[in-house]
Amino acid sequence: MNGHFAAVGNGPGHKQFGHGIQVIDEEKAFNAHLNEYLSETQVAEAGFNYHLISVFGSQSTGKSTLLNHLFGTEFSVMSESERRQTTKGIWMSKNKKEGANADGAKMAENILVMDVEGTDGRERGEDQDFERKSALFALATSEVLIVNIWEHQVGLYQGANMGLLKTVFEVNLQLFLKDRKAQSPRSLLFFVIRDHIGNTPLSNLRNTLIQDLSKIWSSISKPQGLENSKIDDYFDFAFAALPHKVLQPQQFLAEVDKLGARFAAGHRSTKDQEFVGGVFLPEYHRRIPADGLSVYAEGVWDQITNNKDLDLPTQQELLAQFRCDEISREVLVGFDEIIAPLEEQQAESTRLGKASVLANLGATGAAAREKCVKAFETQASRYHKGVYTTKRGELESKIDSRLKALYQAQLSAAHKAGVAAFSDAVTNAVKTGQKSGGSYEFAEIVEKQKRKTLEFFKKEAQSLLIQGVAWSNFKPQYRLFEKELDEVSARLRKEEMRRLAIRVERWVKSRLGDAIGLEFNKLGSGRGGSGAPETGEKPPTEKDLWDRIWTVFIGIVKEAETRFTDRAKSFEANEEEVEVGLWRLRRKSWVALRERIEEEVMESNILMKLRENFEDKFRYDEEGVPRIWRPTDDIEGIYTRARESTLSLIPLLSRFRLAETYAPPDLPAFIGLQPAGAETEDEEDLAPIGGVDEEEGKSLEEEMTVLSESKRQDLVVRFKKMADGVYVEAKRSAIGGMTQVPLYFYVVLLVLGWNEIVMVLRNPMLFVLILIMAGGTYVAYNLNLLGPMMQMANAATNQAVEIGKEKLREFLANNETARQALAMPATTKPRDSDSISMESLDSRGKRRQQSADDDDI
Repeated sequence: MNGHFAAVGNGPGHKQFGHGIQVIDEEKAFNAHLNEYLSETQVAEAGFNYHLISVFGSQSTGKSTLLNHLFGTEFSVMSESERRQTTKGIWMSKNKKEGANADGAKMAENILVMDVEGTDGRERGEDQDFERKSALFALATSEVLIVNIWEHQVGLYQGANMGLLKTVFEVNLQLFLKDRKAQSPRSLLFFVIRDHIGNTPLSNLRNTLIQDLSKIWSSISKPQGLENSKIDDYFDFAFAALPHKVLQPQQFLAEVDKLGARFAAGHRSTKDQEFVGGVFLPEYHRRIPADGLSVYAEGVWDQITNNKDLDLPTQQELLAQFRCDEISREVLVGFDEIIAPLEEQQAESTRLGKASVLANLGATGAAAREKCVKAFETQASRYHKGVYTTKRGELESKIDSRLKALYQAQLSAAHKAGVAAFSDAVTNAVKTGQKSGGSYEFAEIVEKQKRKTLEFFKKEAQSLLIQGVAWSNFKPQYRLFEKELDEVSARLRKEEMRRLAIRVERWVKSRLGDAIGLEFNKLGSGRGGSGAPETGEKPPTEKDLWDRIWTVFIGIVKEAETRFTDRAKSFEANEEEVEVGLWRLRRKSWVALRERIEEEVMESNILMKLRENFEDKFRYDEEGVPRIWRPTDDIEGIYTRARESTLSLIPLLSRFRLAETYAPPDLPAFIGLQPAGAETEDEEDLAPIGGVDEEEGKSLEEEMTVLSESKRQDLVVRFKKMADGVYVEAKRSAIGGMTQVPLYFYVVLLVLGWNEIVMVLRNPMLFVLILIMAGGTYVAYNLNLLGPMMQMANAATNQAVEIGKEKLREFLANNETARQALAMPATTKPRDSDSISMESLDSRGKRRQQSADDDDI
């Protein structure tokens, strides 16, 4: 060995630290002087500005030679004549080629290089314990692990150290990575392929190595929670090829010089995630300060050496592990042929968002599992029992993990399908009951469909049961399914009660519309066409309008509550749900009443009611007979009383007040307090009510206000204008019935007619005749016969004139002398003298219109 290397046990000194230090010797002892070496080489003062590289590979493959050329170290190399082991244990040296190479590229500072004892050496033989532990130590501490391999070893299991890498990966995952909460630390596996002739491209060699490593990773046992992890989660890969050192020495040195330039700080490209710059990425660094590296490395080595999982298994166990893994892969192929199509079918259904329940999945999965395990048992049971038992457990775990995922997805699909079918069945049964018009029991429908759906799910769950496999007992899923059906039942019952509440609310609105409209119509008169009764049903007083409305409202709501409660019993609704429903019904009923009242007091409606009320009192007397106005009637007094009586209705209508107490009804007591079972969604569609919902800031007095002050004033003004118009019309009709004759006319008539008056008084016959005529005229006037008599006299006069005209025409037609005197032409057609008769005259005594009238004379 080189005398300038400090071996384990040697005290620190410049001579011993000349070229490096032995970190771990062949007896697995850790060198306690590692920190002194780091201080001697000024690395301990670098903080995080250092890098640690290890080399890994088979014995006598030129690992030390490669490091010496790359980093200028002076590790011992193999004697070509003796072909014996040179590196024993693990050695470390600082990089001595920190300057730029021929191309100007420069290495990173403070690179620590560890030369690890080669694997598969004849000196240790089957004692592979140290090489496993040393390889694991290098992997756990180094940022970059250089795997030195010959080209002809690529694709070989033992030659490429794949078996060793498998064990190292597995234990590294269990010891150092399983409890990491943060992002997993990464390392770079740098494969340097030696003696590369060039017949096989480097890309092909790279693909072969990555495929082998991926297979190794998929076959290792992973800790809980990391079952689905990939090798890419913890390792990156880099590759380089070097020519033959002996046959191509110049090319070898040139390529080594280029390779050295890659050991510099770098980063990943955002496009293809490839290395940019060097291979030292920030995520590779263990984030251990240089002055604490010695303590950290010693702790790692202590954990490795004291862990029993790293003890070397016997050759028999190795054989069993290899064969069991091989048999396991073979039997899983047949399992895949059966299960993979089912998984794809299920994945497709999930992608499409459909709840697809695969037929006979339980029987198919159980048969495939039994066949696979049976085949493994037949072929692998003859190997080491401990290994066989472990590998069988691993196989069953792999099979069960896939079946469990498949079965759980099956039950999830059955769960969704069952819930949807249950909901649809209940809804359709309710609709059928509603369409038929007959009564239906909601609770019976729910119970029947629930039993049917539970039986379906139970049958599906039992079909997935595998004897002796605990996870295939799906009782928790069954209870969860039953619980969700209960939740769906409660939701459907709540929806049905909401529909019931809506129907009852519609019924209340319909009844209120008729009843409240009738009460308001009683303010007017049926003569106006508003629907109010003319006689018999009008209330004795108008002041109890709101009392009557409140009484009618209470009666309708009580009847609606009875309807709601009776129907809710068929739903098996609890007391809280019924109480919430009644509370909502009372609130919505009051809102409906307010809306109906606001419709009635709309400007056009209420003004029509006031006019009818006024006219009923002004135009009709106490007996209901229409008044015929005469100048002597007290029109002003009747008008004033009717107007004031009607105006008193406006204050009455402005506020909802009871006549007895002159106060609004106790609305908060009627609606009641909010039930404890009321949920937020029960209040979302409820309008705020003044005096009940205090947080709305609206008082009970404001809630009971029907007409605002401005609306009242406008209503009074408009009503007075309308009443004044009726008054003026009545006044005109009374004045128009009296003839205004001047008084002096009567004096003149008396003076000028005095002689005639005396003559009539002295002649008894004429006096009696005048009395008879005056009496007849008076009787005819009182009996309203003057008009018909005047009409008859007028008709008789017109008839006489028509007959005279006809006689004159006949005379002129028959007398030639008269015709010549009037210069009339001779007629060729004689007139019919009988054409004038009572039938040919109208009611006024005039000739009826003919199709062709004769010419008038």
